[in-house]
Amino acid sequence: MTLSLILPPLALTMGDPGGVGGEITVKAWRVLRECGPVFFLIDDPTRLRALGADVEEISAPTQAHAIFKKALPVMALKAPTKYTPGVSDIANTKAVIESIERAVAFSLDGSAAGVVTNPIQKSSLLAHGFGFPGHTEFLANLTKDTPMPEGRQRGAVMMLAGPQLKTVPVTIHQSVKDAIKSLTPDLIVETALVVAQSLHEDFGIAAPRLAISGLNPHAGEEGMMGAEDALIIAPAIDMLREFEVDARGPLPADTMFHEEARENYDAAICMLHDQALIPAKTLSFHDAVNVTLGLPIIRTSPDHGTALDIAGKGVARSDSLIAALRLAGEMAMGRCASHDE
Repeated sequence: MTLSLILPPLALTMGDPGGVGGEITVKAWRVLRECGPVFFLIDDPTRLRALGADVEEISAPTQAHAIFKKALPVMALKAPTKYTPGVSDIANTKAVIESIERAVAFSLDGSAAGVVTNPIQKSSLLAHGFGFPGHTEFLANLTKDTPMPEGRQRGAVMMLAGPQLKTVPVTIHQSVKDAIKSLTPDLIVETALVVAQSLHEDFGIAAPRLAISGLNPHAGEEGMMGAEDALIIAPAIDMLREFEVDARGPLPADTMFHEEARENYDAAICMLHDQALIPAKTLSFHDAVNVTLGLPIIRTSPDHGTALDIAGKGVARSDSLIAALRLAGEMAMGRCASHDE
C-alpha cells in the first residue's frame, strides 16, 4: 500500500457559489480521479450535479476513498445556498463560512489530511459582518487554540508557490499606508523564520536561502528615498542571520525577480502584498498555489479569485486548483513520513 492510500482525504471548501469554484472543482476531480490525491467537497450536492458532475453524497470523510474514482464525494452543507453564476450573494455567507469551518475541523481532528479552499468573495462576506479580511486571517483564528506540531513555529504566513518562484508578503490585506505603519523588524523576522522552517520541512530544501526585498525604490538608495530599509529591514536581516538563516538584502524589488536573480534564493520575502503577488502571478498565473504556512494544519488554495466575470461560461481553468490539491497532498505525505521516522 502506498503512502497516499493511507492518508485521509483532503477537505475542499465551496468558496463563493456564484464564482468558478464549482466548475474548477468538477474539472479537477476529472483529472485527479484516477491518480489522486483523494478529496471531498463540502458544498451543495444539487449545485454540483447542475454543473454536470457525477456526485455521491457522503456523511463522513472516511467514505471518500471508496467512491472517488467513480464519483465526486460531496458532504452536504446545513446552511442553504443561492447560486447564480456571476453573482455573489451575501445570503450565502453562512454556507461559505460553514464550509470553511467544517473543513478546518476535519483537518484538526485528523479525519482530513489538509484543507484546500476555493476562492471567496471577500466584499460579500464583509458586507454580512464577516470579521476577517481574508482566508489567511480567518484560518489563523480558527486554529489559534490548537498547539503547533512539536518544533513548528506559528505564524499564518501567506506564500505564493509556483514552479519558478515562491514569494511571501510580510504584510497582507492592508492598505499600503497601513502596511508600512505595521512593518517592524520583529514582524519581518517572525515571517521569515516560519518560511525558512517550512521550506526545510514541507518543501524538502536542506538549507533555505531567503531574499529580503526593500520597501522603497532602490531599497531606499542609502536613505535618499526613505529610511525604512535601513531602520526596519536591515536590522531584521541581521537578526535572521543570528538565527542562522541565510537571508540577504534589503534588495531592490525591481531587480529581484528576473531569471538570473531567482537562481540565488529559494523564496522572496516582500514587504507589501503586491510586491510579492505581482511577480508570482505574472510568472505562474495558472498554476501557482496560495499556501498558508505557520498553521497546525495544511492549507492551500488556487492563486486566483472568484472570477465572477467568467463564472458559468465553462471557460475557467482548473490548473491552479489541481496544483493546490497536489501540493496539499505532497505536504501531507511529507509530514506523515516525517512523523513515522
